[in-house]
Amino acid sequence: QVQLVESGGGLVQTGGSLRLSCVVSDLTFSSYGMGWFRRAPGKEREFVAAIRWNGVNIYYVDSVKGRFTISRDNAKNTVYLQMNNLKPEDTAVYYCAAERLRNSAEPNNYYRAAQAYAYWGQGTQVTVSS
Repeated sequence: QVQLVESGGGLVQTGGSLRLSCVVSDLTFSSYGMGWFRRAPGKEREFVAAIRWNGVNIYYVDSVKGRFTISRDNAKNTVYLQMNNLKPEDTAVYYCAAERLRNSAEPNNYYRAAQAYAYWGQGTQVTVSS
């Protein structure tokens, strides 16, 4: 059974940094794209970042460009989200997700949609204080 386990969330002040990790098991990790999404209190789930299986094509929501970096380590079956210069509006539960298709080559917008992902972690809370 595929499992995704996030870690690295916590409480940080405005301008601080956190690195989220997501370890994936029972999946040929190197063949699947990975995404990070978040859900803030009272809001819809939002796409944050994605990295395709090839590790080359990377996507971000505009609000985190230049502050967040997604990366993957196939040897460790792990995807990361480095978050710098955090803002109160980044406060949310962050979820990692593994793509539904193997070795996909879909249009760019595909990777921003939750429907592209079949497996989800339990989430990790990120709270940014002002």
